[in-house]
Amino acid sequence: MPILDQNSLEYFSRSAEQTRRLGLRLGSLLKTGQGLYLSGELGSGKTTLVQGIAQGWGSIDPVTSPTFVLINEYRRPDGETLFHLDAYRLGSATEGEELDLDDMFARGSLVVEWPENIHYVLPENALTIAMRWMADEHRGLVISAVGHGYREMLEDIRQQVYGGY
Repeated sequence: MPILDQNSLEYFSRSAEQTRRLGLRLGSLLKTGQGLYLSGELGSGKTTLVQGIAQGWGSIDPVTSPTFVLINEYRRPDGETLFHLDAYRLGSATEGEELDLDDMFARGSLVVEWPENIHYVLPENALTIAMRWMADEHRGLVISAVGHGYREMLEDIRQQVYGGY
């Protein structure tokens, strides 16, 4: 477990619904061109968190795991797009480069599950969420921000969840 600083926040979820609510808050802050990177083993709650992110962002589409289709696109009534990429099955530089991430960031926001598999093509500036299974309904999350807009997003989450320091 990393040592936390002002650019990190640790959060403990006691239920799938609580994980979705945190996602809802994250999604409400997400802007076009921004990325959220979700890491964690299978069953750590990544897709549950994305369900909340998409809802908070304003998606009119249902959220499913894109493990087999690679990328799901969720729409908002204003025409914006939220891209949900599952990089679990990716592992080569060529596969990562073929994704056209620049286009996704230009047209909307991007949530990436298993970012470690394509880290070499992802922008460094992002909000990274490391998730871990703790018990049946309990999950631990460490949210880290790299870049100015993401540090502001992290501070907004800190204020919403904990009311500040």
